[in-house]
Amino acid sequence: MAADPLVLGIESSCDETGVALVRGATLLGHAVASSVDEHVRFGGVVPEIASRAHLEAFLPTMRRACEEAGVTLADVDAVAVTAGPGLAGALLVGVAAAKALALALDVPLLGVNHLVAHVAVDVLVSGALPERSVALLVSGGHTELLDVHSPVHQGRQGVGAMRVELLGQTLDDAAGEAFDKVARLLGLPYPGGPHVQRAAERGDPAAFAFPRGLTAAHDLRRHPYDFSFSGLKTAVARQVDAHRRSLEPGAELGEAFVADVAASFSEAVADVLSRKTVTAAQERGVQTVLLGGGVAANARVRGLLAERCEAAGLDLRVPPLRLCTDNGAMVAALGALVLADGLGPSPLELATDPGLPVSTIIV
Repeated sequence: MAADPLVLGIESSCDETGVALVRGATLLGHAVASSVDEHVRFGGVVPEIASRAHLEAFLPTMRRACEEAGVTLADVDAVAVTAGPGLAGALLVGVAAAKALALALDVPLLGVNHLVAHVAVDVLVSGALPERSVALLVSGGHTELLDVHSPVHQGRQGVGAMRVELLGQTLDDAAGEAFDKVARLLGLPYPGGPHVQRAAERGDPAAFAFPRGLTAAHDLRRHPYDFSFSGLKTAVARQVDAHRRSLEPGAELGEAFVADVAASFSEAVADVLSRKTVTAAQERGVQTVLLGGGVAANARVRGLLAERCEAAGLDLRVPPLRLCTDNGAMVAALGALVLADGLGPSPLELATDPGLPVSTIIV
């Protein structure tokens, strides 16, 4: 195998079908097909629809990625695929495709962790991961704070392998899930994140004093790095209900009210995420913070985290937005790191794991 193997990455954990090709730390080709429009009328992802969409989209998406990279499948040295966590049926589509390709091409199969892939994608933009970093992953299904140990030599120069420790996670709703639920309360379309952000840009973030979950002193003793957004969502629901009672029957909530709620809600989410992330980095003596996941597209989350990292003297690394949402590039990037660490391959009997723990980098 070449010193810098060509890795084909496949992502199908939720509603995006992603395929990409990476050589070393260079992204050569990248294509994504989303089924989000098919889920809009249901107000959320329907697993069966997502699985069928992956089946239909996989081959065209792979062809687009190969064309962009200027390679053929015969050039591929390894196939990496998301083995978990994610939706069971959606994962099965990607893993089945990866097994078929690995067998037909006679190349290693690498079943990797979706969450760790969100960390690994940063190497395609900023270069080698630092030896130590704190990663905040925020998406529709996940909110985790990770301590990432990366004696990854990305060139086979050192010893040891990448290791990820879970510091904290949401105890109820993920941040992205909370955005979707609040959007529904405000009468905004699905997916909620972009619509809540647009409304928030016209609102006052101090209009409503929404709660910051798990930030009281007694909570911080038990859950210093964990998150909770259920109480925040309930507070928004109560505020909306109270406002509706003040209106004439059938009247709209009003643009100003929606904007103020959206801004105050977004501020509460960004405040908790950024505060706990910076605290974790400081308390663990880590210099670099990584941000990933679809909610990284939220301007206030990015902005407040950047402000607080700068004030604390921390380095913040955020991939471009197209690499923050689910995509094949992040899977291929992690596959390349796994190969550099001398790990793998996965067996052809590779099973999907919808609840794969973040500490398991390759299955």
